[in-house]
Amino acid sequence: MYMYPTYHYEDPIFLERQFPGIPGLPQFPGQPGPPPSSQAPTAPPPAFIPQQQTASTFAVDPGAISFCMFRNTFIWLNNGARFWYYPIFVGPRSVAGFRWNGRFWTIFGIDTRQINSFSCF
Repeated sequence: MYMYPTYHYEDPIFLERQFPGIPGLPQFPGQPGPPPSSQAPTAPPPAFIPQQQTASTFAVDPGAISFCMFRNTFIWLNNGARFWYYPIFVGPRSVAGFRWNGRFWTIFGIDTRQINSFSCF
């Protein structure tokens, strides 16, 4: 029987270790609570899909995407996936936030090396 691999950005235990204090993930004793602004947006993202700008041949710089924190951001991944995102945390090589699945926001974390380009609004 073939077992599908578990991707780290789908694993709640991995996300909790990488991004402690994010709502919806279990809290462990001694960890601080989430900051008040780390909650999912209360409204859906814009109804349009922006046009992709020039694609990056290198990994996305965390410093650049940090300007999109707490803003609606459209992300294009290297694998062709694209979606609305609401980043609330930017680390040295990862971003955590909320991904719009077409109906509601879900917690989502991703390695910046998987991001081809992004645009925030």
